[in-house]
Amino acid sequence: MSSTDEITVVEQPDRYQILVGGEPAGHTEYSDDGAQRLFPHTVIDPAYRGQGLAGTLIREALDATRAAGLAVIPTCSAVAGFINQNAEYQDLVPADRRAELGIG
Repeated sequence: MSSTDEITVVEQPDRYQILVGGEPAGHTEYSDDGAQRLFPHTVIDPAYRGQGLAGTLIREALDATRAAGLAVIPTCSAVAGFINQNAEYQDLVPADRRAELGIG
């Protein structure tokens, strides 16, 4: 990835995809269950790892989920880890599920 490559996150059915210079670099999957959005899996293509793209992808996905008024169930370790490291997102996880999901 060069410093001039544009990074964008786009929502697709059941996933948010991150693009670098218009090329797919990874995604985080989701499914909606009533008022909750479950995040079971996130992957970054090996060629793009180590560049902070997972954090960008997860942040955009969580911001969109907040805007949609949905709670987050992070069964994906990457999403749960991001939420743990960024306390401003912990309120998205229902309080009665945080201990079970290792949040907080």
